[in-house]
Parts: sequence; C-alpha cells; structure tokens
Amino acid sequence: MNWFEISLLHRLHDALACPFLDVTLSTLTHLGDSGIFWIVLAFILILIPKTRRIGMHMGLALLFGLIVCNLGLKPLVHRIRPYDLDPTLTLIIAPPSDLSFPSGHAAAAFEAAVTVFRHDKRWGTGMLILAAVIAFSRLYLTVHYPSDVLAGILIGTALALLAGWVMGKAEKRLRVKNKES
Repeated sequence: MNWFEISLLHRLHDALACPFLDVTLSTLTHLGDSGIFWIVLAFILILIPKTRRIGMHMGLALLFGLIVCNLGLKPLVHRIRPYDLDPTLTLIIAPPSDLSFPSGHAAAAFEAAVTVFRHDKRWGTGMLILAAVIAFSRLYLTVHYPSDVLAGILIGTALALLAGWVMGKAEKRLRVKNKES
C-alpha cells in the first residue's frame, strides 16, 4: 500500500508543482502546526460571549483530537513518513519530526471547521474550504500519505460531531439541574 500511495504523491507533484503552490501551500500548512492556530481561535471564540459556545465546542473537539490522534493512533500505528520511505520525494518544508498516521493537520482543521459549520454555515463553509486546502497541502508537500490525510479528515469530522453531542448532553443536564434548583 505504501508504494501505491507514494506513486500517487509523485504523480501529484509532477502534475501540480509550481512556485505559486510551493509558497502558498507551504504557508497555509503552517496554520496546522501543533494546532496552535486552532487553539488560539477556540480561545478567542470563548472570550466573545456571542461565540463562546462555538469556542467551547471547538476546544473540546481539539482536545479529543489530541487524545485520539497524537496520544493514541500515532504511537499505536507508528507509521513513518513517505519521504522516509522514498527519499526521492521532494520536500520543500522542514520534515516533521512526529509520525505520519493520521494527519494531525487534517484532523485539527476538520475538528475546527466542522464545529464552526455546525453553528454557522456561512463562516463554516469558508472554514471547510480552508481545512480542505490544509489537508491537501500535506499531500502536495509530500509529508503524508493520502490515507493519512483521509483518516485525519474522517477522524476530525467524527470528533467534532462527538464533541457537539457531548456538549449537547452536558447543556441538557445543566438545564435540568437548573430547573430542579
């Protein structure tokens, strides 16, 4: 499977590589580094009363992603990066130091974007487009296999939905508790 996916990365690079995409996708991919952009966004949303619920939902989804992806799946699967398997792959960014599966950039981007989309379709649509570009950047930059990115998208989406469900249950419980008081 790895060689098939590596051949897809080579074909992608051969078909699309250009200075504009090199610069644009190298820049955009860094929005996902260590989840800092998404964490700061969640924190800002929490500070604004009108968006506090979205920020809490996003923060919970990102926490779930940290646990499932970074603490769970990456060490469990222990998949090396494509450029470690095939040194002929072109790297235009510094090689990430962690493991490959799943893509944490794709997972975090979709945790955040799906969360925003659930609350506000207009802003959420833009966030989903940004998340898709960040996910694609991981392939273009040859730092992930296609299956890593697909898994990140699916896991991120599922965790955003799970966080929404958990928040809904917690809010319902608080409403019931407040009525009883």
